[in-house]
Amino acid sequence: MSHFAQDPATVLARLERLRAADAPTHGGRVLSYVYDSGLAELDELAAAAMRLVQPVNGLDPTTFSSVAVMEREVVGFARDLLGGDEDVVGSVTTGGTESWLLAVKTARDTWHGQGVPRLVAPVTVHAAFQKAAHYFGLHLDLVPVEVDGRVSAARIIERLGPDVALVVVSAPSYPHAALDPIAPIAAAAAELGIACHVDACIGGWVLPFWSGIEPWDFRVAGVTSVSADLHKFGYAPKGASVLLHRGRDRQRAQYFATTRWPGYPVVNSTMLGSKSAAPLAAAWAITHALGRNGFAELAASCERSTTALISLVDSIDGLRVVGTPVGPLLAVATDDAVPADRRVDPHHWADQARAHGWLLQLQPGLEQSDGTVLPHTTHLTITPVTESVLPQLSAALVTAADEVRGTPPASVPPELVAGLASISALDSETALAVLAQVGLASGDGALPDRLAPLLALIAALAAPLTERLLVELLARLVEPGSR
Repeated sequence: MSHFAQDPATVLARLERLRAADAPTHGGRVLSYVYDSGLAELDELAAAAMRLVQPVNGLDPTTFSSVAVMEREVVGFARDLLGGDEDVVGSVTTGGTESWLLAVKTARDTWHGQGVPRLVAPVTVHAAFQKAAHYFGLHLDLVPVEVDGRVSAARIIERLGPDVALVVVSAPSYPHAALDPIAPIAAAAAELGIACHVDACIGGWVLPFWSGIEPWDFRVAGVTSVSADLHKFGYAPKGASVLLHRGRDRQRAQYFATTRWPGYPVVNSTMLGSKSAAPLAAAWAITHALGRNGFAELAASCERSTTALISLVDSIDGLRVVGTPVGPLLAVATDDAVPADRRVDPHHWADQARAHGWLLQLQPGLEQSDGTVLPHTTHLTITPVTESVLPQLSAALVTAADEVRGTPPASVPPELVAGLASISALDSETALAVLAQVGLASGDGALPDRLAPLLALIAALAAPLTERLLVELLARLVEPGSR
């Protein structure tokens, strides 16, 4: 008698059909979210390592000693890469968000001030720090940046004071690939006894090999912690990140431990208890297989492609690269210096590139607290595989720009904005009705082919309203019976 309600082969066949509808994770067609080394054997190595530890519970390295060995060796590799000495220790987490949450929790728990502690960071710091401040009860103090994404060290330093538990800087920031002025900020923080975290989740495994960069990691005095994602330019499967602290006592504050229940003693180095060892095993295998030289070679490929794409965008009439990108990512905005009929809206450009088979990431503009406005942009993350498809990608980007040049940016009718703004409360059913009104609640749950109108709606509405609508949109996608 079979134990299965469905034949395993049938189940896998359906999963293959579901995966066929996903954005492609290999081949360089998606320029965000996925980090393709272009090395098929590296993917096979990761898959084999994950299979070997599939039943292992990463909760307890005293029971599964392989977990302790792999984590120790991955942390050691990261420490050497990021300029740490023997005083730098750390943990492997499930991703950047968990690393950031733990960095903020540690800063809060080791802060000796009174009242509500403050977290100071540029407005371009990753949004998950907003989540961390919300979860752990810190006041978030976001400092405006220049329109090219750079933040003034002086503007950060003037916000520092005895109520600040943590200052966060990025290497680089995700929206504009700006490398924050880490050395002067870390020095000022150290003088005041304030912890300084460097978010290198996207840059940590590639910036050590990038050309012409000043020190930004543990080589900088005053840097107390650094996060670097293994599932980005460490090329490991999701989710794996490293969080390193300067000082054992500081890192121990990251832990949670209790013996105050009748079960087994609970000692957690990260947010999770039971957890898969698979991403750790994959990351461990990849760091051993590639070594420092392998990562350097892949970073060099990224740098060549990034340089080429910056040059390409700068040559496209109506578009411009925002600021001076550092690392394998860039943001593209409209070139307002040319006449309107020659301008290219970056969101229409991204939608048109998608029609040609290339997925770029649309980013909304933002009005900052000082009244300045950061332009809406399109984001590109460049990976080693990009180099192999650079001619095709370049041709598609040029063609897409030609096809939308002179088209005004997407806009939202003022009467629609006024009508939505008048809604006093949004329960689930009202939110669904609003989504249907703006064309985002289709019967099959699919998003529209063109995302520029959606980004225009996000820009036009008040943030709390937009956020509630987006929550409803995503929640409906996974409700049983909703499709």
